[in-house]
Amino acid sequence: MLIIGIAGGTGSGKTTVVKKIIESLPPGEVVLLPQDSYYKDNSHVPVEKRQYINFDHPDAFDWPLLSEQVTLLKEGENASSSRLILILPAADCPRPFISSLVMLSSSKGILALCDPQLRDLMDLKVFVDTDSDERLIRVIQRDMIERGRTAEAVMERYTRVLKPMHLQFIEPSKRYADLIIPEGGSNQIAINILKMFIENNLGLPHTDNQ
Repeated sequence: MLIIGIAGGTGSGKTTVVKKIIESLPPGEVVLLPQDSYYKDNSHVPVEKRQYINFDHPDAFDWPLLSEQVTLLKEGENASSSRLILILPAADCPRPFISSLVMLSSSKGILALCDPQLRDLMDLKVFVDTDSDERLIRVIQRDMIERGRTAEAVMERYTRVLKPMHLQFIEPSKRYADLIIPEGGSNQIAINILKMFIENNLGLPHTDNQ
């Protein structure tokens, strides 16, 4: 079992990196463990107060539960909870159980390297590093298209929440990374290096790099 954590700022290209790795490996070899699934249960918080919850702060996540279930994965067992399904296989995975590689990332993988206990469980720690202006452009485009927000609303949230959280928690976590990928999914050389590391550690045959 190989555990890889992929972190980086909002809009840095984490999802693209993960997608390219999954597509480059044999079907069923990768399971994506989304950090989004480990938000603390806020069902008891009144609806009118939930808008004030900072979901980009480390305190928003249930780190003990995440570490506990990653430990189970390293021991070869599936992990789930009564309130949600925590393990999402790759889309083309023919098996409903854990394979040989677990990648911890997705949209809120921004904080994947912030927790010491979780970092200790990772076999490789990756930080996707992209210029702040480029990340802001991507966030504006994404939120306007996918979430129906105005450019003004996106920039207000970026200034009020995303940028401060990035500077306080995400950027400092870069020092824990074993591999830094500049410019995210467009850095094919770095992605090839990550792919070769995975193939070597899982005993997979090497395939042609794109």
